Amino acid sequence: MTSDVEKTLAHESPRAEVPYTLDEPAPKVLGFWDQSAFWANLGVSLLAFSGAYTVLAPDAAGTPTLAIAAGIVAMIVGTVLGGLMLGLAAAPGARTGQPAMVLLRGLFGARLSYVPTVLNIAQLIGWGTFELIVIADAARELWDGVPRWGYVVAAGVLTTVLTIWPLGSVRLLRRYVTVAVIVALVYFYVQLVRQPLPDLNHGSWHGFWIGADAALAVSISWVPVAADYTRHAKSARGAFGAASVGYSVTQIVAYVLGLLALALVGGDTAKVFDPFLHVALGAVFFAVFVLREADQSFANVYSTAVSIQNLVPRADRRVLSVALGAGITVLALVLDINDYAGFLSLIGSVFVPMLGVLAADFFLGRGRAGGWDASRTAPSRWAMIAAWAVGIVAYQLINPGTIGWWTDLWQHVRDALHFTPESWMSASLLSFLVAGAATLLIGWAGAARRPGITRR
Repeated sequence: MTSDVEKTLAHESPRAEVPYTLDEPAPKVLGFWDQSAFWANLGVSLLAFSGAYTVLAPDAAGTPTLAIAAGIVAMIVGTVLGGLMLGLAAAPGARTGQPAMVLLRGLFGARLSYVPTVLNIAQLIGWGTFELIVIADAARELWDGVPRWGYVVAAGVLTTVLTIWPLGSVRLLRRYVTVAVIVALVYFYVQLVRQPLPDLNHGSWHGFWIGADAALAVSISWVPVAADYTRHAKSARGAFGAASVGYSVTQIVAYVLGLLALALVGGDTAKVFDPFLHVALGAVFFAVFVLREADQSFANVYSTAVSIQNLVPRADRRVLSVALGAGITVLALVLDINDYAGFLSLIGSVFVPMLGVLAADFFLGRGRAGGWDASRTAPSRWAMIAAWAVGIVAYQLINPGTIGWWTDLWQHVRDALHFTPESWMSASLLSFLVAGAATLLIGWAGAARRPGITRR
């Protein structure tokens, strides 16, 4: 029979893996550099190249309104702010040892945590599917001798394998993939900067915060999954630093490279990969990006499995991973996702204010007082749902996105309220602050109504 000491040593071993169910404690084995490599790799994405136009605040016709230089500054500002928010989402996971959606039991209650959990599962399946499509399309740019479905299936299999051994995959990224990605980034910077670039100041700075919000939304898209990985961190401080700095630095580097590529092809997003592929050895180094993109789909599929475990705690994550890997592969074979900017905006409108509620309550409210209940019997906290809803409304009033009927709905609300957003208003920042403020006000009001309890 295995002794308790042997079990503890196995649990804390550098080779320890994620437990199969939520009934077992999470091993604390990821150091600062393991996490930094993980987040740094997530910050470099093919979407940073193909989706770089989103930080140029494209109008309804898809024409960029910001100058390239303005887009670069907006992207840097948005990424830094988004990185700090990502760090705020990462630290609670390290402190509690709980994955992201289970952590929300302490915020909303066990049953109410199902609401963001279902939303998160839906958006992660969408992201996972989208990533397989991106990988297949990029691989076809490298070599079209394989049919698209072949690349989709290969990417789906690789994603599933990585997902079955998540901590091993994180360690793999640190040891091998990160170095290759850095070399590829440096090589392409040297090659692209040597090209005759157009005037990067041609255009406007109007819509700066729309561009910043687009970059921030990419960072925020990882907020609902951050704790899934940082629950294995050795310290909360390391989790915060690795997530905020590691991710921000590489996203800035990747987006600037993407914007330079866009400038070289006259803003034609359909040709954004051409500057990479048309330089010497470009196909070799671009292949590094294509293969590395599997860490994005891996993170989405693994976090989907962990999110489902909040609904079904005893479900085996390996079974879920295989089923989800097969599911997104099938979806990627039959779907074509085009509205990238609208998708990001809609996700941001939900999870940015939710982070505001979580950060306020965890660091300044109930979490600070040591009352964070992440059990299956955690009582419902409707007041936190109300604070979250207030933040969502604030976001939509400023930036309702580009999804037809949804945008029209919020335009009618604006008209009814006689509200016109100013150009300096950031939907992400203001909704985060509004949701956080609403959380603190609700907490203080509740404390004032309870006899014998003083306000903090």
